[in-house]
Amino acid sequence: MADLTSLVRKNILALKPYSCARDEFHGEASAFLDANENPFNNPYNRYPDPLQWKLKESITAKKKVPSTHVFLGNGSDEAIDLVFRVFCEPAQDNVVAIAPTYGMYEVSADINQIEYRKVHLNDDFTLNAKKLLAATDDHTKVIFLCSPNNPSGNLLDRHEVLHVLENFGGIVVIDEAYIDFSPETSWIEQLRHFPNLIVLQTFSKAWGLAGVRLGMAFASPEIILLFNKVKYPYNVNILTQDLVLEHLQFESRKRAWVELLLKERERLISDLLKIAYVKTIYPSSANFVLVKVHDANAVYSYLVEKSIVVRNRTNVILCEGCLRITVGSPDENNLLIKVLKTYNESL
Repeated sequence: MADLTSLVRKNILALKPYSCARDEFHGEASAFLDANENPFNNPYNRYPDPLQWKLKESITAKKKVPSTHVFLGNGSDEAIDLVFRVFCEPAQDNVVAIAPTYGMYEVSADINQIEYRKVHLNDDFTLNAKKLLAATDDHTKVIFLCSPNNPSGNLLDRHEVLHVLENFGGIVVIDEAYIDFSPETSWIEQLRHFPNLIVLQTFSKAWGLAGVRLGMAFASPEIILLFNKVKYPYNVNILTQDLVLEHLQFESRKRAWVELLLKERERLISDLLKIAYVKTIYPSSANFVLVKVHDANAVYSYLVEKSIVVRNRTNVILCEGCLRITVGSPDENNLLIKVLKTYNESL
């Protein structure tokens, strides 16, 4: 990769970050009179740890990576936005991403006034690394990959991803929001080989904590320091930190949820294939399936009438005629199939 300092925006390199009270003092004290906090309503009257060290220690023990390689944010979306703010010069640089994929990459690019270049996946949603790299130029700072990909559900071929990492001099972001449902290992293991790699994960999916909003970015300590330099001082509140710490004690429960959802995914696929107007179900390594049906708009509307909400992706590149269906509980999946069969009977 190129020298990291050549990739970072010059104003970010020169930036003197805000120093909050909890940056300047660590430890316990008899009286905290430094941060203009209300002395009542303990512990919520106190500002949270700005770098979430206790929570990071618990996470890194499970991820087998030093805490200096970890950034925690308000969902993965915060880390995505920081990638643009740290590395991309507005109205000058560009990023390259696969299509279709998670929509926040493009939204963040637009917000930060960065050109967003889409490179279509193959018709079966596989990645062509050479085609992706051909879309880059001297002003391409970042490549975004999502694996397992959203909305297609498939893992990107590891050899193709490796080709990108080995042949691109900028930052490569691999979003692994759905990695817990995948048979492959995380790209976190490759951080020591690729200092330009950023891996995103989340507590929203397998851990069942979407409403808590905690995302993780794993990268070199140099990149993590840049993220911490730019982020808001207290970006992860004390309620989120404490709740996630509590849930991390019950990893066996999370594994049981994942095992059940994987079984339900296969059962859901089997039941969907028996429905006449279902044309294709794409391979999935996530907690959802992408399903091509006859007249996706009509099926979607029918489900909404029956108080069942799926995601209509028919207007997304390569997803024409497709619905994205999240794997629910056994009862939810049974209800979905029952209602889909009644639509079949009404044709």
